[in-house]
Amino acid sequence: MEAPPAATRHVLFLNWRDTRNPEGGGSEVYVERIAGELVRRGHRATLLCATHSAGPAEEITAAGVRVLRRGGRHTVYLRAALVYLAGALGLGPLTRRRGGRPDLIVDVGNGLPFLSALYARRPVIALVHHVHREQWPVVLGRWLAGFGWWVESWLAPRVYRHCQYVTVSAATRRELATLGIDPSRIAIVHNGTPDMTVGPVPRTPQPSLVVLGRLVPHKQVELALHAVAGLTGELPGLTLVVAGQGWWEPQLRQLAEELGVTDRVRFTGFISDAEKRELLATAWVALTPSLKEGWGLTIVEAGAVGTPTVAFRGAGGVEEALVDGETGLLADGVDDFVAKVRLLLTDDARRTAMGTAARAHAARFTWPISGEKFAALVTRAANVRSVVPAEQMEPVEPSYLVP
Repeated sequence: MEAPPAATRHVLFLNWRDTRNPEGGGSEVYVERIAGELVRRGHRATLLCATHSAGPAEEITAAGVRVLRRGGRHTVYLRAALVYLAGALGLGPLTRRRGGRPDLIVDVGNGLPFLSALYARRPVIALVHHVHREQWPVVLGRWLAGFGWWVESWLAPRVYRHCQYVTVSAATRRELATLGIDPSRIAIVHNGTPDMTVGPVPRTPQPSLVVLGRLVPHKQVELALHAVAGLTGELPGLTLVVAGQGWWEPQLRQLAEELGVTDRVRFTGFISDAEKRELLATAWVALTPSLKEGWGLTIVEAGAVGTPTVAFRGAGGVEEALVDGETGLLADGVDDFVAKVRLLLTDDARRTAMGTAARAHAARFTWPISGEKFAALVTRAANVRSVVPAEQMEPVEPSYLVP
């Protein structure tokens, strides 16, 4: 059968969450922005994700992406398979109204993939933001963590052995290669930087820090609290804003009380995009103490408003989102993290220079550029109508490996 024209392809994204989900984060932003870019180029895009109280069972986003919410946190994987198989028979939501049966699936693996290559009779792109080797023991108990790591490190590479992979950083590409995935099948499509336009807001008069993201254990927001506690003697006016929500917030509030810094720390909960831009623009330094990130979207967002970041060396894609010594600083341990925060807060000239460099670095990454790269991969994968062994696949063009 002849492949449909590029302008009529229907791409189905399988992701466990969406941006309206209270637990959604940078991975969800990436998926929906890329889906929106595909729509701009004439494709049709559907996102199937888990249900939650903040969104209806079905809607169309402002970017024209159709969102289907089915199943819960754990059952969404099974529901995705059932919805796809029903669609293959001409039944169910995939064949109603917009789109028709998908021409291609983008299977997003946030630790646990959807394993769609086992049942889908369509090309599959495996999208992996980062490898969760370090996160499994933090989030789950010993046995469940072992099972999760087995799925991610052993089962998934075999299920997707003939599929195109996409990731967001060279760091993740290298890690995927250690799992036995041929690097020639792994394309890098970076995150873009959202519009961070903000009015003429001044920096806070006293030293200030901001942490932005989901409040979950592997984000290690505790280290930001410890940094504030360790620096208050030298910087009596120091404050920290913790922006975001998550189930780990009560533990963080308790730690702030134990450290005696509750009067210096403000938990904002969920914030709008406008509030996010203003918080990042008014802070002196942004912190990303995360154990690991596929990219480091908040680092680039902070950089877009001239705010340098302190993060950890070896934490995945943060080493590309942040240029060490130019747009921020990478720490080699907890004590060094506090020392790096102290350095930027007390050295006005260095902090200002890094903020300027961070703004220029962030401008290199745009969603239209990322969307164009992803669209090219969709066209290539959709034109492959049969399974091709990895050794016979053409390598990804070098242009996909750079911003």
